[in-house]
Amino acid sequence: MEKPSPKTVYENLNELEKVDVVTSARYRQLAQAILADPTVSETLRQDIAERLEQANHLLAIKSVEGDESY
Repeated sequence: MEKPSPKTVYENLNELEKVDVVTSARYRQLAQAILADPTVSETLRQDIAERLEQANHLLAIKSVEGDESY
């Protein structure tokens, strides 16, 4: 599988609420990998970190229903 570009990872973080749980987890995992990659510009890593933080905040305040783990 081809590794997506940092810009694609950044854009995917906007889609977290629209995709299934597995895809959402994959997008988050890819974002974490970008944050750990020193070859990616600091500005882009900062942008991804901010977007990921926003998404994580929304996930933390989401209402849990049924057998969901969050």
